[in-house]
Amino acid sequence: MAKKILIVDDDRDYVEATKTLLESKGYSTVFAYNGEEGFEKAKTEKPDLILLDVMMTNKTEGFDISRSIKEEESIKNTPVFVITGIRKDMKLPFKFEPDEDFLPVKKVMEKPIKPNDLLKAIEEVIG
Repeated sequence: MAKKILIVDDDRDYVEATKTLLESKGYSTVFAYNGEEGFEKAKTEKPDLILLDVMMTNKTEGFDISRSIKEEESIKNTPVFVITGIRKDMKLPFKFEPDEDFLPVKKVMEKPIKPNDLLKAIEEVIG
């Protein structure tokens, strides 16, 4: 059975491009266009991996949702990749890194991401 990946991003073009890339490599995909919808889909769809944007309905929505995922018993062990352009968009002088309290995720990747880099990271985590 194909591994399922949940894509949570408000950029519909990014979601469609990522969905097409992942499905071409045999992954099953589901998607959501905001954090709340993504959190609900994570609980109902039980994906093998979640790709989560940061800036959606507010500038920190992805950070908030990543913490909610880790607090939800049924999905707390689901690996999450934060995929974000926040550093570039907000001209931040630092990078975000996974942090057990602030950003409890497996990996942080900055947009734009080369397709092969994304696929390699996914392969390393879920096969």
